Amino acid sequence: MQALQCDRYGTTDDVRLVHCEEPSAPGPHEVIIDVAYASVSHATGLMIAGRYQTKPALPFIPGTEAVGHIVSVGESVTRLKPGDPVVAIADWGCYAERIKVPEYTVYPVPRGLPLLEALPVPISYGTAYCGLLWRCAMQPGETVLVLGAGAGVGLAAVELAAQMGADVIACASTQQKRSEALLRGARGVVAPDASLAAEVKAMTEGRGADIVVDPVGGELFSWALRAAAPNARLLSIGFASGVLPQVPANIMLVKNLTLHSFFYGRYIGWTPADERIVHAPALQRAMQTILGWARDKRIRPTVTQVYPITELGSALGALHSRQVIGKVALTIRQETKP
Repeated sequence: MQALQCDRYGTTDDVRLVHCEEPSAPGPHEVIIDVAYASVSHATGLMIAGRYQTKPALPFIPGTEAVGHIVSVGESVTRLKPGDPVVAIADWGCYAERIKVPEYTVYPVPRGLPLLEALPVPISYGTAYCGLLWRCAMQPGETVLVLGAGAGVGLAAVELAAQMGADVIACASTQQKRSEALLRGARGVVAPDASLAAEVKAMTEGRGADIVVDPVGGELFSWALRAAAPNARLLSIGFASGVLPQVPANIMLVKNLTLHSFFYGRYIGWTPADERIVHAPALQRAMQTILGWARDKRIRPTVTQVYPITELGSALGALHSRQVIGKVALTIRQETKP
């Protein structure tokens, strides 16, 4: 089979297309997937550079999210069968025509939902859904301010919060991204600048946001802190800006704010303890809900740019330009159904 292989930590110049052996027969709780498409994310570039919290032994095949069809299943797997369309989360290895993964983070794609529309669900939409509900206990009618709302987790948070009855204000860097957030359910939009707090308060009759979703970090976190309502919850998901935010304890104190840190990787096996089995039932229920909403067009997970398997560098470049709306993917194999 064909695969992209990283031979040394560095840049995409250190990743090459190779021919390698297909996976061996699945173990009792494993499945083999014929991969159609795989996501490209900021984590992809960090893993290739050797700067992600998970550092695979060299050489390795990058890619952490894939969609395709089941080829074979282990003897203890009952949820899935050969031929089923599925979307999956892996530690790495998705930039290959076939991948063998534990069944615990593999999710059936509902009939009628195209594979590319299912691809962004497990990581981006899973992160937003679990962060909003599991960590912040979001309630219908609350005001949710979403930073970085133009792509990935941010755009997913806009859609999901609106779907679950929240009043959403989206903060994004370009007019095009802000317009897209309005189409996805935001009732108001703001730019990521020093006027953020004043604009959010003007939209909320002076009160501010009940929940702030932050996948960006940096100075934007400080501006958003001032846009938070008393007793608000702050959801820190990541640091796409590349800068860790400074948390002014005095503002946290006087406004009775709660900071929720959220590492989704804990639920999908990306920790040394590998807790994916423990959290699998809850995540399977969450994915069934989100994928069902996608099938019913209540949300619109979108891959807006698809590159050939040989153009990982271009795909990451587009992502890093921060002009992308939605997600970026690689085509791994044109025809996947066994």
